[in-house]
Amino acid sequence: MEAARWGTRADGGAVTALARQAIEELRPHRGGQIWSLREAHTEPLEPVIEAAASGVDPTVALVVGTVDEVVVGYGMARMETLHDGRLLAVVTDLYVDPLARAIGVGEAMMDLLVERASSLGAVGIDALALPGDRHTKNFFETFGLTARAIVVHRSLLPAGESEG
Repeated sequence: MEAARWGTRADGGAVTALARQAIEELRPHRGGQIWSLREAHTEPLEPVIEAAASGVDPTVALVVGTVDEVVVGYGMARMETLHDGRLLAVVTDLYVDPLARAIGVGEAMMDLLVERASSLGAVGIDALALPGDRHTKNFFETFGLTARAIVVHRSLLPAGESEG
């Protein structure tokens, strides 16, 4: 049975492994190199996951997705204060192991993150999908998220040299 719950310190090892898996999966995609250098968490990942799981920072939330109580996915969101003082929820991570996709784990985690953002009075919720990743874009659209900005990029490195 698939489900989602708030992450705890006991989930740290599983979440850290999934976070590494997510970074490696996304890095080769279009836009993934710069994403991995700018938006992705950096090593060591354990302190980031521990901080999110501990609840010490009330602006950050960690959820885990499970199948038969085994952690197969994770999500993180942070609350940002906008210039007018209101809050915006930003989903920084949402990942499900490929073997556990398309059965409702991601949806269950996203439901928790949206519920938390709403309960804290956020004016909206943002998430990032890499260019060409229609599956992720379509997933977020099922939750009412639509593009509000498009980030464009041009590499300034010599031809053939990788940004990452």
